[in-house]
Amino acid sequence: MSIVGMDIGVLLPTGTAQWGPADDPRELIAFGRRAELLGFSSLFVNDSLVSPRIEALTMLAALAPATEAVTLGTGALLPFLRRPVQTAQSLASIDLLSGGRLTVAVGAGFPGRFGRPLYTLSELPWERRFARLDETVALWRAVWDGAASFHGEILRFSGIPPMTRPFRAGGPPVWLGGAAPAALARTGRMYDGWLPYPPDPAEYTSGLRDVREAAAAAGRSAGDITPALFVSVHIADDIDSGRQALDAYARATYGMPLEELEKIQAVVTGTADQVGERLAQYVAAGARHIVGRLGALDLRSQREQLERFAELIPALRTAAGRAEAPDREAGRP
Repeated sequence: MSIVGMDIGVLLPTGTAQWGPADDPRELIAFGRRAELLGFSSLFVNDSLVSPRIEALTMLAALAPATEAVTLGTGALLPFLRRPVQTAQSLASIDLLSGGRLTVAVGAGFPGRFGRPLYTLSELPWERRFARLDETVALWRAVWDGAASFHGEILRFSGIPPMTRPFRAGGPPVWLGGAAPAALARTGRMYDGWLPYPPDPAEYTSGLRDVREAAAAAGRSAGDITPALFVSVHIADDIDSGRQALDAYARATYGMPLEELEKIQAVVTGTADQVGERLAQYVAAGARHIVGRLGALDLRSQREQLERFAELIPALRTAAGRAEAPDREAGRP
């Protein structure tokens, strides 16, 4: 269900911080189906052990037979939490069950409680985590192609038995989250998409330029990499009430106030027109797959935000068309 020139997705509220006392997590399946009917082109889930949530790959496996056309994605999967060969099998299985609708955005974790303690729980070193991530993705791709062995600097396996093959040859696309200079270069060299959350559209413009320069240096084209965006959204009657809702969300989810969260992540609120205008700035900066995280703290409010967010899809599609028109006229891809 891809919108021409523009994909709009939504992050499912799989964490208990986004559920009210009476909410039933099994409602998430109906939530995903409703999002598909409303015209969203993707359903994403995030991954962590910091707060209780439905495990990411379990959620996607449940959504695979319950949906028909939407992309099913991770935003972002933390591969170090799982055994790499087993994860390749799980991802291939979801891709197979969904008929080739899986997209895997990955990350290496962050300093503080969102990163180093999780490596300790996984019995892996914090050091060289980015190299480990890249090798894990390379291992997945090798296994998906039928490799019986893999010999990297960190990961080395021999005698890999025949594994489940994904629906698509080569496996699902793998995106990278992150906007540090090294992440931009790695995205351009080896990943199929980029899923950052820069607080300012200008940062997105410069980051995407660096990704594409790295891709060109590696002999790849700009079209090899999907430019995506992860953004927290709350549509309200006015900016003040929207900021109050997102502040409550930030404190419940991250243990920090909104004014701290918005320094490091893309956060958009206000009326529907104001939210649409701000998101259109990211579209003009080059984003072509927006994944919206709905800033609400119970499933009823999440559903209300889903309905309101869906109303912006036509305008964002139009914004993408406007942004692409100059390139078409100039004969650029």
